[in-house]
Amino acid sequence: MIWISAARPGRTHDNTAARHDRILAHLRAAGLGALADLGFRGLDNDVRDPVIVTGFHASRTHKLAPGQKTANRVLAVGRAPVEHGFAHLKNWRILTKLRTDPARATRLLRALLVLTNLEVNR
Repeated sequence: MIWISAARPGRTHDNTAARHDRILAHLRAAGLGALADLGFRGLDNDVRDPVIVTGFHASRTHKLAPGQKTANRVLAVGRAPVEHGFAHLKNWRILTKLRTDPARATRLLRALLVLTNLEVNR
């Protein structure tokens, strides 16, 4: 992970925060992308040059093709380390005291990001 957006007060959905912060424009300008879960479908509608990569959605009437299933597996493998990192933060209860102050949460998570990147590069 190389960047964390600022925390928003209240119950703001990630898609709303991403649109408000113009995350897509910043990622595209930097030549970066993001792997996301199915909750972010529809956020990035640029089919030729997607910045937000999401998986394929199946339903009872629409089954996934073998290639789509493989793409979902590859995406899951790429997202797993980040999901495990957030699971560790939750298990360590680091984020439990941050419910009242979004600015404090942003500073703490960005500091954790720096420390994590230092450890990875070491």
